[in-house]
Amino acid sequence: MRISTLSVGDELICGETTDTNAGTIATMLVEHGMRVQRHMTVGDSEPDIIEALLELARNSDAIIVTGGLGPTADDLTARAAARATGRRLVLNDHARAHVRDMSARLASLLVCPLNDKQAMIPTKTTLIPNPTGTACGFHLMNNGCFMFFLPGVPSEMRLMLRSSVITFLADRITPKRVIRSLLLNVFGPCEAEVDELLTGIARPELGLRLGICVTFPWMRITLRAEADSEDAVEALLQPAAQAVRERLQGYIYATGEDGIDDVVAELLQGSGRTLALAESCTGGMIAQRITSIPGSSRYFLEGAVTYSNEAKIRQLGVPVALLEEKGAVSSDVASAMAKGIRQVAGSDLGLAVTGIAGPDGGVEGKPVGTVFISLAAPDGCWTKRFLFSGSREEIRILTAWTALDWLRRYLLMK
Repeated sequence: MRISTLSVGDELICGETTDTNAGTIATMLVEHGMRVQRHMTVGDSEPDIIEALLELARNSDAIIVTGGLGPTADDLTARAAARATGRRLVLNDHARAHVRDMSARLASLLVCPLNDKQAMIPTKTTLIPNPTGTACGFHLMNNGCFMFFLPGVPSEMRLMLRSSVITFLADRITPKRVIRSLLLNVFGPCEAEVDELLTGIARPELGLRLGICVTFPWMRITLRAEADSEDAVEALLQPAAQAVRERLQGYIYATGEDGIDDVVAELLQGSGRTLALAESCTGGMIAQRITSIPGSSRYFLEGAVTYSNEAKIRQLGVPVALLEEKGAVSSDVASAMAKGIRQVAGSDLGLAVTGIAGPDGGVEGKPVGTVFISLAAPDGCWTKRFLFSGSREEIRILTAWTALDWLRRYLLMK
């Protein structure tokens, strides 16, 4: 079945609001063996909505529309739907009763006059109940295309999509298809390198696709298999996943929705080791990520933002002579910071970063983006120089992620 989606709203095309509805619809359809083939977004313009509906209908078996069903003057979707399909817009008694009932229930929360505009529905349509909001949805058939119209409020849309639209469409799919996805999260290599490493794994002719989505500073590998049965899907998906893991080796840090913070937290908790941080150029960014995970107090003891040389000397015991001879951004100072915070905190592990995030401060031999990361542990201390590029914020983010990835790799080895 060819399914398209249409999102309506000036706030979407002006960038004021992120369109999460389109992603939600696509995800929920895939869970039920269906896929979106095309998506469009238009503003609160009746001619634009009509044009989009007619264009999508020419090549779609179904269209799911969200937004523009509210009570205000710029909510034009119902009227556009009526004109696009040659129907009259009339006051629907059932929709009117729903508006009045919901308005009475929400009177203590919703301060606005009763407005029957939301009960103006095209003729020859079927209402889609809205259990939590005032705007009923509706669906109709026009020239062989099913058209569904849902509110733009995400929480309302999700309930109506799941209870009515997906059920309706799933009953009409023949033969039934199974679509499953596997998500692998990667940090380290660039997109071109990953693409080259994974050459030949995708087999679209067999129903196996591979996608790479970059979300700085990490990327997600999506394996998606489509077949007639669960067994057939698994037969495609699992060998491909194993091939991806073998080719990317240690670059994959998590599967599914887990972030690198979640992985480090699980490893620290599982190992029983404690951690302390000494941060210079990241200014507490790593500590923020560590403490964003509930229960981090069980393994994270403390973090020191030692931005100045004086702070490094006073809080971490970095020797004055070392700072004067090597400079704050150096391998020796990074090692001294890691060892110092480990000793001060009494932790198993001490992780330290120092660098030049820019845009100024670079010198010959130590340009902007020069970063040293050091990890002190009971079995040794390891320090490495990195050269990152990008804006100040990007360099700081890359430093934090690389430090966490270092920690992840060490804990996995142990």
